[in-house]
Amino acid sequence: MNAQYYIGMMSGTSLDGVDVALVDFSSTPPQLVATDFTPMPQYLRENISALVQSGETTLQRLGELDHQLGRLYADCVNIFLQKHPISPEKIQAIGCHGQTIWHSPKGQYPFTMQIGDMNLVAALTGITTLGDFRRKDMALGGQGAPLVPAFHQAVFSDPQSVTVVLNIGGISNVSVLIPDQPVVGFDTGPGNTLLDQWIEKHKGVAYDKNGEWAASGQINDTLLSALLDEPFFQLSPPKSTGRELFNLAWLEQKIQHVTQHSIVPLPQDVQATLVELTVRSVAESLKTIYSPLPKRLLVCGGGAKNTLMMQRLANLLPQWNIHTTNEFGMELDYVEAAAFAWLAYRRLHNQSGNLPEVTGAKSAVSLGAIFPMP
Repeated sequence: MNAQYYIGMMSGTSLDGVDVALVDFSSTPPQLVATDFTPMPQYLRENISALVQSGETTLQRLGELDHQLGRLYADCVNIFLQKHPISPEKIQAIGCHGQTIWHSPKGQYPFTMQIGDMNLVAALTGITTLGDFRRKDMALGGQGAPLVPAFHQAVFSDPQSVTVVLNIGGISNVSVLIPDQPVVGFDTGPGNTLLDQWIEKHKGVAYDKNGEWAASGQINDTLLSALLDEPFFQLSPPKSTGRELFNLAWLEQKIQHVTQHSIVPLPQDVQATLVELTVRSVAESLKTIYSPLPKRLLVCGGGAKNTLMMQRLANLLPQWNIHTTNEFGMELDYVEAAAFAWLAYRRLHNQSGNLPEVTGAKSAVSLGAIFPMP
């Protein structure tokens, strides 16, 4: 059977770079064929981070960032195709998430905003491109997130076990796949975003490799309690979040609050506490799962490579068999990018991409706007 190639692209809340995944849909389940990663240029990372942190910009700056990201995504595709090598004519479509700069699913006027001009991506690659995957779900009353549980169900579900797919990106999210039950999926809270922001401030590096700096510190229970006191953790699904809540300003406010009556924690102790915040919020969210079937936790995203985080997950979830998605044919760094290839495939075949029981939308619908090339 001839290959049906789609490219999925993801740049997440961690702002580390762009993931590219080539997926073949000629078989079931679809197969991850090749992957690539392009670091986010420093000027883009700084400008996007400042925008997300403050929530303020000018229309000129916003438009320029939209253009710059569109060019970056197109460059990532063109370089990827040269590396492998594959001609653009063999790619059915590109599914590109874009860069989330604000996600506000609650309130009088719910909205989510991803930037990166998909017209540029289509024009500069010569490949039909799909973007704007979240807003149709929101138009139908949903949160526009998380969208990956439908993909997780398609590729990871097992009739003989409870499967939870845990993606630890900038934000952590879970997909709960229980045989003969509706899929449940939601954001559990921060993943790596606070860890990355904190170590960059204190060490000048982008991330804490293997959790080594966090492992040198001690958990500050007072700070941990204050962090876990955030109302988001008590919300029932559907729920989703991002850097507009869990950012450096939020963390520093919490630290300031707890140190009014105690000693300021050492930076490495804050890092250790942030690891615990991530794993504790995940573990708490899984406590309500009751089933006689064996339980397996499949971890993907950058957090799956954090040795300390994986150890703590194993300690807090002794009844779960914990693996990475690598063991199930899907490279842990590229599961989300592959999901947007899947969403592009679904859109072009007019098949639904959301799960109303996950997002809260009124109905299942095909997601994404199409930017065609002849």
